[in-house]
Amino acid sequence: PIDNSEHHSSDAPKNKIEIKMPSQSKESLPENTESTINAVADIWRHCQAAPHYLTPEIHDQIFAAVSHLPHVLAYALVNQITEHAQTDLCFQFAASGFRDFTRIAGSSPEMWRDISLANRDALLKELALYQTQLQKISTALQQADGDLLLQLFSHAQAARQGWQSGTKSIEPAEPNK
Repeated sequence: PIDNSEHHSSDAPKNKIEIKMPSQSKESLPENTESTINAVADIWRHCQAAPHYLTPEIHDQIFAAVSHLPHVLAYALVNQITEHAQTDLCFQFAASGFRDFTRIAGSSPEMWRDISLANRDALLKELALYQTQLQKISTALQQADGDLLLQLFSHAQAARQGWQSGTKSIEPAEPNK
């Protein structure tokens, strides 16, 4: 189950999405018959969850982008701060932004090592895409290009707000300078 709600009760599966492979997928296990998959989906629906059916390839691509990459980034940021010349002061003054961004770095390192290695091809692609985004920001900062920074930040804000409000279609960022 995947929790897609920022506000939820920990004892209820509401606002959770169950990800399963369709039985007709080449990679499906033979014991996962269509009737078994449908029975499990019905159980989740009874719990007010929303079953979705993904192939293993799509699952790996999606979760590399929205789950695995954020965990890797959170671990990397905390590691970066531990290597900072002013580590103690950084942690002393770290507030809600740092806390929110790095919350998931408190999860099991062993589990995330295993997930990262198991999905490394998709995760490497997402890391490269993220590095491209960081390079856009770095270039804008180097050039003191406030308009580009505003464009990048505004697009991200609009996309996040669209996601939170349930907008189905979020436009890609405009090509920049």
